[in-house]
Amino acid sequence: MPLIEAKIQERRRHQRVKVVLPGRYMLEDRREYPCQTIDISPGGVAFAGAAKGGVGERVVAYLNQIGRVEGTVSRHFEEGFAIQMKLPVIKREKLADQLTWLANRQALGMAEDRRHERIPPRFSHTTLKLPNGQEFLARLVDVSISGAALAVAAKPPIGSAVVIGETAAQVVRHFEGGIALEFNRLFPIETFSENITL
Repeated sequence: MPLIEAKIQERRRHQRVKVVLPGRYMLEDRREYPCQTIDISPGGVAFAGAAKGGVGERVVAYLNQIGRVEGTVSRHFEEGFAIQMKLPVIKREKLADQLTWLANRQALGMAEDRRHERIPPRFSHTTLKLPNGQEFLARLVDVSISGAALAVAAKPPIGSAVVIGETAAQVVRHFEGGIALEFNRLFPIETFSENITL
């Protein structure tokens, strides 16, 4: 191992886990780019991505299975760049647990559960509008940038084009007491949080 690389590793306070996750990231110019993680720790992420940003520049990323992460560019390397994150203790511990689970799952060759992390929204009351114009009161169980689970009395056929609140979507599956939807368009990273309204 080259001496410089050894010194970089000595400086790291958190162990990096080689977990490959696709995602998207946004630089300060608010442009979004696709990316893939190379390795992650509770203190930072190494990304393979085309636009590297300047050292010290703020980066917001949305990673499959983990969700939103943000930090500042700490260094560049050939395939991409690394960011440093300063997380509160509770979030850091949660991320460490997620990384352990993801690393074990990838090592065992288990399939990915979902394309995007789902979170419970703060504002859960909404309406579901069917293709025939019929509307139903509904409750959002959870939501991601690509879809939502909805507790609702209606059971429109899988593949039906529906509108949840103001958001166009299609029905992808049924479950006991509700349906799962996929949005026609992904929500942008910067607008997605527990305060999202559809």
